[in-house]
Amino acid sequence: MSLKISLRPGEKVFIGGAVVQNGDSPTEFSILNDVPLLREKDILTEEKADSVCKQIYLCVQLMYIDGANVSKYQHAYRDLLEQVLSAAPSTVDYLAAMNTDLACGRYYQALKGARKLVEYEQELISHVRQPA
Repeated sequence: MSLKISLRPGEKVFIGGAVVQNGDSPTEFSILNDVPLLREKDILTEEKADSVCKQIYLCVQLMYIDGANVSKYQHAYRDLLEQVLSAAPSTVDYLAAMNTDLACGRYYQALKGARKLVEYEQELISHVRQPA
């Protein structure tokens, strides 16, 4: 089964180790095999990974796109996981779902779970910042 991709003018996408940028007009194409694929809007850079949950997202993203170095990222992921669980035990369900996906090699699904974890983290931070 192929994956159909539509890109807006100038939009970038990471496909199996290559960054592809669309030209001046919308385009559509199909990916016919199983390769890591991330749209520009879903890519988190090290500079923007400014919280523990964003660093977890970054680790999972790197596991997904850099299969040759998965064990390196898994070690960092485990360290970050411990930090999050001790600071916010309420994240356990998010982390458990991600761990299941990672254990089964479903890195893209784990990345979607990491995105939910980051959203939950932002929600927790917003509650802390609200005046009593």
